[in-house]
Amino acid sequence: MGFLRKAVVPAAAGLLLTTVGLAGGRLPAAQAEAVTAGDLVTHEENPRVPQGAAWTEAYFPSSDGSGVELHADVLRPAHLPADTKTPVIVSVGPYFSHTGQTDPEGWDRTGPSSRFLDFIDGARLMARGYTYVMVDLRGFGGSTGCLDWLGPGEQADVRAAVEWASRQSWSTGKVGLYGKSYDGMTGLVGNNLKMDSLKAVVAQEPLWDLYNYIFTNKIPRPNVTATPEAYNAMATMPPMADDSDRYKANAAYEQNHPECLRNNLADMNNPDPNSAYWSARNLAAKAAGSTTPLLVTQGFIESNTKPEDVDDYLANHRGRERGWLGPWDHVRGNDTDAEGRLQMGRAGWFDEVMRFYDQYLRGISPTVTDPAYAIQDNLGQWRAQPTWPMTTLSYDATLSSGQYVDDGGGVSARTAPEGRWDMEHAPPRKPLPDKLKIAAQGSAANSFWTWSTPAAQKLRLTATPSIRLTANASGNVMVRLWDLAPDGKATMFNENVALLEKSGTISFDLKSTDWTFEQGHRLGVQIGTIVETDDWGWLDVPSGNTIKVTGAQLNLSVQNPRYYDVPTQGGRAPYLDAYLAANTTTLGDVGPGTFPLKVSQG
Repeated sequence: MGFLRKAVVPAAAGLLLTTVGLAGGRLPAAQAEAVTAGDLVTHEENPRVPQGAAWTEAYFPSSDGSGVELHADVLRPAHLPADTKTPVIVSVGPYFSHTGQTDPEGWDRTGPSSRFLDFIDGARLMARGYTYVMVDLRGFGGSTGCLDWLGPGEQADVRAAVEWASRQSWSTGKVGLYGKSYDGMTGLVGNNLKMDSLKAVVAQEPLWDLYNYIFTNKIPRPNVTATPEAYNAMATMPPMADDSDRYKANAAYEQNHPECLRNNLADMNNPDPNSAYWSARNLAAKAAGSTTPLLVTQGFIESNTKPEDVDDYLANHRGRERGWLGPWDHVRGNDTDAEGRLQMGRAGWFDEVMRFYDQYLRGISPTVTDPAYAIQDNLGQWRAQPTWPMTTLSYDATLSSGQYVDDGGGVSARTAPEGRWDMEHAPPRKPLPDKLKIAAQGSAANSFWTWSTPAAQKLRLTATPSIRLTANASGNVMVRLWDLAPDGKATMFNENVALLEKSGTISFDLKSTDWTFEQGHRLGVQIGTIVETDDWGWLDVPSGNTIKVTGAQLNLSVQNPRYYDVPTQGGRAPYLDAYLAANTTTLGDVGPGTFPLKVSQG
């Protein structure tokens, strides 16, 4: 069935004007809303429109004065009068093209993206009387401009999207942001911008500092070129044949401006985390003093958008916080596996999200008390906490001195595996347990160990461990943390790397963690060359140098479960068992403990 689609431009007063209905001209502003109401397209007219919604499109300028024009798909509750004011939930990102999210999806007609159809339907957004808006970041979908990897330009787009949604005649002026991965990061950006109209942010599995997706302490990850190439490909996806002329013209922007693609590829290959480029994309640092209520999720053993700088972001944020944290991969709160098991293990994602939005966008006090933080540890047990992290004790563990040959485990140079490396479709992780065993037990020449004494009681490592060490030569260093059981089985649960540019002292963080040690277990700290156990590591170039390490200290934050564990509902995340199977091996010849694993002073 055919339908009418309009092209919309902003009026000075914030109303929508349309080119439909007047030959050769625009309607007066006073008549614009009536025409807009008549232009709405329902599910019955176009099956790509969610049931219960009425769809229209809009265009408005970004907020940086660049002339960039942003495109939005607007879904209004079909059962409400067109002039009914509703709160607005906005998603801003690169995945809302009419053609498809990351690749053409084979649609036979144009329509709004299905990216968050699970949210629209599962949360009953339309029936609840919310408006939902999907905004294309510059360079994607129906928006003009050069894609900007969430830099100043795309941050201006987020501001424009929130402010535009708050000003519309059908808006109450109260806006929430919703997303996962890239469009979860635009939620973090929205919080950082400190806008009065933004009342709540839901961000699932975001990056907290974009540098960490491409580099680790100046060592490139395998996606150093594959990620910019993936987003360049998304920015040049063709529009649908029945898209409007305006949408088609905007969608061709990157094809007509090849410098956008060249610059994106070159800019993202800067290894310096303190450069202007990466400083602008350090969302954790920019969160200082922000107060927007947040609901976030983070997988501590994520293989994609890893838990790096989540601790810093939450420490810098000063507003109300909610979170689901635990041992899962890059999934949404409502995702299930092939057997129907919740990927995070906890039920009620959409119910909790809507209680959160209702509270801050509508002023409705929840009748259910949700924990501020619901956290699942590596034993599969859920607890409630008023904040995260919560520590009983922080201390420095003195590590042994030692040396290793920076030989990369016998690899002279590494090459990136093939595959997509955008944040939604990165290649599946391929764990290699045999390589893990080699990395743990292999040549004494390329790593050395320090062991704790056995834990006298059950305890939990939390927050973000960090290490400080002095090296006598340039090269690469990898630090891995292991949980060693009394029977010799050891699980690697944390790792990070750094470039040793010259001899001297270096400090760096490992990943944020929440790992419970049973009584009698020991912590192993492995320092050495970068040895890969799967294809998600780093593209380091081994120096071949023999590196002597002295003065190493590992800073640990420890929580006493006896004091903090308040049970809350939830089951075991399925990914946890897969992770344990891939990252556990049996160690022999374990040395004596030289530092305590403790939960109190003394």
